Amino acid sequence: MPRWSAPAIPAAVLFDLDGTLLDTAPDMVAALNELCRLQSVPILAWETARAQVSNGTLGLLRTAFPDTDPSQRPDLQQQFQQLYAARLVSETRLFPDMEPLLSRLEQRRIHWGVVTNKPRQFTEPLLAALGLLERSACTVSGDTLAERKPHPRPILYALEQIAALPEHSIYVGDARRDIESGRAAGTATIAVRYGYIEPGQNPDAWDADFVVSTPGELTKLILGYS
Repeated sequence: MPRWSAPAIPAAVLFDLDGTLLDTAPDMVAALNELCRLQSVPILAWETARAQVSNGTLGLLRTAFPDTDPSQRPDLQQQFQQLYAARLVSETRLFPDMEPLLSRLEQRRIHWGVVTNKPRQFTEPLLAALGLLERSACTVSGDTLAERKPHPRPILYALEQIAALPEHSIYVGDARRDIESGRAAGTATIAVRYGYIEPGQNPDAWDADFVVSTPGELTKLILGYS
């Protein structure tokens, strides 16, 4: 069957977390900067660090500590996670105009949920602290299953939880792996330019069904609101 296409109303909308639904960069980069200070290495420029946030802890550490012995990376990872956990929601917020989109999806009784590679130990407390966990119809973290994006299984598993067909659903993300995962699962895909895009990456080249620049454009595309 053909995948969802505007202006049809979708059965479900699934979001990547970091860089798509939530602006987590301020807290993740702050934790990274603190780790750099503790390790006496230069902190990264904001834009350099922000572009790695969608790649999670390992992406940030590879960029900030490129010459670190691989045997020391587990210790750095543990330190970073402790620093990040201590400030999980200090500055993290929904991206501007995302709350109206979520509210309008709920008003229309359209399921929305989260499919992320972020570990559950951060995903669920983060969503809970922002009042989003109970609103999310399904939440799939990076360690919920054996597979992670770009594998399609996390998206298919999420849709199974809410009894929504992939061809009637949308996956929204800010990384190529998000689009690959959605396409492999059979959903429509939307790439967002406002997220954490690495240098040299072009969302227009990811073969997404749609590309938007702002959450407002995302709302208009999905629900027809200006």
